[in-house]
Amino acid sequence: MRLIRDLAAGQMLQQGARASGVPPETSWRPALLSQPLTDREFEVLKLLAQGRTNREIARELLISLGTVKAYVQRIIAKLEVSDRTQAAVKATELGILSC
Repeated sequence: MRLIRDLAAGQMLQQGARASGVPPETSWRPALLSQPLTDREFEVLKLLAQGRTNREIARELLISLGTVKAYVQRIIAKLEVSDRTQAAVKATELGILSC
C-alpha cells in the first residue's frame, strides 16, 4: 500500500513539475542540502532507510555491490553524517523521506 502511495505522490510531483516548467528530477530535492541527491541516490536512500543491506539494494536496483557502496558514501557525504543510520534519520528529519 505504501509503495502505491509513494508512486502516486511521485507522479503528482512530476506532473506539477512539468506544468511549472521545473525538470521532474529536481522538483523534490530540498534546498536544505548544499548538494542535492540524484534520483538514484534517492532510490538508494529509500532502501537504506528500510534497513536493506548493500547486497539487497544491489539486487533490487540491478547494480553492483561496489556501485551501491559508492552511492551510500555519497549520500552520507551530502547529508553530512557519519553513517547510514544517521543518513536515514537526517533524511527523515529534513522531510526527504516520510516515516
